[in-house]
Amino acid sequence: MKKIIGCSLLLIFSFSLSAQSSILNELLSKHVNNSGWVDYKGLQKEEAKLDKYLTFLNSSDIKGWSENKRKAFWMNAYNAYTLKMILDHYPLKSIMDIKLKEKGAWDIPYAKVGGEVYTLNAIEHEILRPKFKDPRIHAGINCASYSCPPILNKAFTEANVNSLLELAFRNFVNDPLRNKISKDKIEISQLFDWFKSDFTDGESVIDYLNKYSKTKISKTAKITYLKYNWALNEA
Repeated sequence: MKKIIGCSLLLIFSFSLSAQSSILNELLSKHVNNSGWVDYKGLQKEEAKLDKYLTFLNSSDIKGWSENKRKAFWMNAYNAYTLKMILDHYPLKSIMDIKLKEKGAWDIPYAKVGGEVYTLNAIEHEILRPKFKDPRIHAGINCASYSCPPILNKAFTEANVNSLLELAFRNFVNDPLRNKISKDKIEISQLFDWFKSDFTDGESVIDYLNKYSKTKISKTAKITYLKYNWALNEA
């Protein structure tokens, strides 16, 4: 009997997890276009749905989950709370305009996950980057700005996280708005400079780019970094 009850609770929780993730997926598919620009005015009208998803994040216990499920969960959390932060201060021109007690958007204790409160920086630099060691994560999370890798209009799941990260990183590298690539000269996102160590584990930045770039880059290509545009990623 105990086994039956345990299995039943597991099935109920799994269904709940799937149902809650579908809420975020619905919001993203409806309010983010294929180029990653966000309709914040439209999203604002459905903020109650976003709040429901955030409540789910705060009540979640991810112990025992697979690596892919945890990775998907934390990237969804980062993106969902970034969207919520923008809505809390909307309208605005840039996420850089958000300040609370001299703290910028990424350093405000804001994201409630699993009963604890995190900053966006903590999610990125204390959980996602060190625990998963996957450079593609930089294309999976979005800082609500023009120069950021475009936010996907789909939620991450255990099943799709790797395929979506491959797609997101490939699209980012080959996006001429964010990276200008030719054989002998590349002007690339400052992300590749700020987080160089993530992309150079036993190889160069050019080596990593060549895994995704449509244009084969020479190992001796000149590298410069594009100035980051922090304007809001609004459709």
